[in-house]
Amino acid sequence: MKVDQLASRALSPLGSLPSGWQMVKLKDIAKKVGSGATPKGGQSAYLPTRQHFALIRSQNVFDRRFSSEGLVYISDDQAADLRGAEVQPEDLLLNITGDGITFARACLAPKSVLPACVNQHVSILRTDPSRCCPGFLLSYLTHPAVKGYIESFNAGGSRRAITKGHIESFEVPLPPMPEQQHIAYILGTLDDKIDLNRRMNETLESMAQALFQSWFVDFDPVRAKAEGRKPAGMDATTAGLFPDGFEESPLGSIPKRWKVGTVGGIATISRDSLIPQDFAEEVFDHYSIPAFDEGRLPKSERGADIRSNKFIVPPGAVLVSKLNPRIPRVWLPWPSCRRPVCSTEFLVVLPTVGSVEREYLFAFFRSPQFGEDFASRVTGTSGSHQRVKSDDLLAIGCPIPTKPTSRHYAETVGPMLERVARNLEESRTLAALRDALLPKLLSGEIRVKDAEKMAES
Repeated sequence: MKVDQLASRALSPLGSLPSGWQMVKLKDIAKKVGSGATPKGGQSAYLPTRQHFALIRSQNVFDRRFSSEGLVYISDDQAADLRGAEVQPEDLLLNITGDGITFARACLAPKSVLPACVNQHVSILRTDPSRCCPGFLLSYLTHPAVKGYIESFNAGGSRRAITKGHIESFEVPLPPMPEQQHIAYILGTLDDKIDLNRRMNETLESMAQALFQSWFVDFDPVRAKAEGRKPAGMDATTAGLFPDGFEESPLGSIPKRWKVGTVGGIATISRDSLIPQDFAEEVFDHYSIPAFDEGRLPKSERGADIRSNKFIVPPGAVLVSKLNPRIPRVWLPWPSCRRPVCSTEFLVVLPTVGSVEREYLFAFFRSPQFGEDFASRVTGTSGSHQRVKSDDLLAIGCPIPTKPTSRHYAETVGPMLERVARNLEESRTLAALRDALLPKLLSGEIRVKDAEKMAES
């Protein structure tokens, strides 16, 4: 073997390359490497609704997934100033600044978000389609070993950052185009199924939340009966659960026979905890802030790999993040074969026996009304470390429906939320398969045909 071939192999973070692959610099397979800027006026200039252009920020870019949550919009004039940062179909997005969580995340830009530009924290990587398949480059950039490789270029100190020059110098192992396309297809198919489950879950949870809004916030059935109308889409048994009028309360008008109380009157907060490292070989379901943000899938982790004290998540709990409540994070854990624990940044809320069901609590905590009250109770001046105390959560006022009404809501939405849980578990299995296949495909340990059979099964 020639000396220059040995040198090229040594540069690869993946080790030796399969026969027929070559090492190239990213600049040699890219038509564009570039980032954007903050539009004039900054956040104050963002539009309330979309006219044409979206602005993609690092919080929208996850590994192998784009999130529209927090997507902002800019004017055509602002976009014109960022014309060099306009995203095209098949572009890769790479976070080039950020903390240890957001830095170096990469995904493909979905067509649904276009037209769009990126800000200065996100780089556009546009491949030469004759040399590199975008889905293959995405697979390389999201390889676990490559994360450390990208980190080694960090020029930003404690807040990580890489430059255009760094990106262009990345060494990329490149197989022949047909193999690139097959690898991208196999992993992309798993991504698509995970995304389908995510969109199905969004629909199911929106349906459950819309029903909560109608019954327990807008009081639509009560208003209909008070006006002598039959509640729309409701059978006689369900309609009978609601009164035909209102009465005044400290929270305003509420249905007759309902009560006004506080969260503390219908729920308690569990503080039972453990140190996972004391159970080094046990595999836990770890509910953390990063796991929520990355798709609401708890991580299956050995106790030895989980740092610091964690709360135990008992059956029937709802998790509410007390950290930076302007970003709502409400989680409904479901039983699994693993013992669940969660970050101490979550409040572990349990409905009081005989009060309301956890489906009601989950929907209440996700309602805009609760979110505004909760966020108004923060302590701390740092924008990244504001928290709400547990006693302040328990002090929040809430209407308390009759037990049959909340139970009927739980029975109605329960199957929807159970389907959400099944979809999440399936997505976790698919993600584990994808993450297991990715390094094996890129190292040549598993050939494409074998991986296709595994993915199909």
